[in-house]
Amino acid sequence: MEGMAYGAGKAGGAFNPKTFFQQPHTILRILSWFFSIVIFGSIANEGYVNRPDEAQEFCIFNRNQNACNYGLFMGTLAFLCCLAFLALDVYFPQISSVKDRKKAVLADVGVSAFWSFMWFVGFCFLTNQWQVAKQEDNPLREGGDAARAAITFAFFSIFTWAAQSFFGYQRYKLGADSALFSQDYIDPSLDAGAAGDPYTSFTAGGNNLGQGDPVGGSSYQGINECCLGNALWTACYRRIAGWWTSEGILCDCVA
Repeated sequence: MEGMAYGAGKAGGAFNPKTFFQQPHTILRILSWFFSIVIFGSIANEGYVNRPDEAQEFCIFNRNQNACNYGLFMGTLAFLCCLAFLALDVYFPQISSVKDRKKAVLADVGVSAFWSFMWFVGFCFLTNQWQVAKQEDNPLREGGDAARAAITFAFFSIFTWAAQSFFGYQRYKLGADSALFSQDYIDPSLDAGAAGDPYTSFTAGGNNLGQGDPVGGSSYQGINECCLGNALWTACYRRIAGWWTSEGILCDCVA
């Protein structure tokens, strides 16, 4: 894609909310964020039940406290991770360094793949504990809908995070347009000068110096440096950004 670097254009462009929310990875992040809220909320609100003759509440998933803790902990972290990457997506077009963009995209690929795997583990864990749960531990069948919702959205999260990893990898494969982006920072003034028109002539002390043309009373020192001299003075000139500029340094030119 011409003029693009890892899925975004040149830095400094105005933020377009419509374009941002239409991007596939943005939609997937919002879905993953919503799924994490459902998983956390389902377990936190109705994930603990007890028998009629008990006061203490236990995890609805086979009274295994680790199952509820896993769902709560992963749901909270996934929620925060989604917000962090959404913020990064908003800031991403403003990143001018191609290297930093590459790091951000690679982080997206790795983190998304990690979360897909963790939700696969969570789905298997919660499903197994729900299947082996004893009916006598919850005779009133309380919280059944919440448990099934947590399992269902854990399953959906596997694919939303995997898809984020896939789209991140696609952005990584796009790479950067070398014509518009450089790997290292270059001073814009120097870069513009180097790309400008070549110097044509310079006049000092009545002597005209053309580019690469030695004249009387001067000795040529190379492409970027030249000395001018006469019977009265000697001065050094250096080519900076396409212009011959006096450095105010005496040199050993022979008139």
